[in-house]
Amino acid sequence: MTLTLRPATVDDLMPVGALHQRSRVAAYSSFLPAEALADPTPEAMGRYWVERWSWERDDHRMTVAERDGRLVGFSYLGPDDAGDPATGLLNAIHLEPDERGRGTGRALMVDALDAMRARGWSRAVLWVLAQNGPARAFYERGGWTPTDARRDEHIGPALVSQLRYARPL
Repeated sequence: MTLTLRPATVDDLMPVGALHQRSRVAAYSSFLPAEALADPTPEAMGRYWVERWSWERDDHRMTVAERDGRLVGFSYLGPDDAGDPATGLLNAIHLEPDERGRGTGRALMVDALDAMRARGWSRAVLWVLAQNGPARAFYERGGWTPTDARRDEHIGPALVSQLRYARPL
């Protein structure tokens, strides 16, 4: 089974949204209540990506991962959300739940880090849910370390804490 990475197109955005929703439910259901994960629907998440991409496509990059022609993951990166011109932000890596442990996440991360270096950034940052132990371990294996930054946001009715991670490029 062959894994390929390629730049996303507008035709990928609705399927990416559905994948994103499945990934969130699988990753967060052990610590978030079902009502927090029921919304947005896969269709609404697709519309979110269509809208977001329309505003960010000039300075952001989405890469999709396909295994034998089937969409199995994506990454999304762009400029630092704190405005540091030397830093890139890894906004997301999401996988189909059955794709975990197959090297797809790592391939997407390596590709994203290479793309950040190619843009001239010397540092990469990301936000990860504090309660998402598997994601935190994944990023730590990839050379990311937590910073002192933390923020709280809502996922549906649930208040969650996010931790900022960083790594040199």
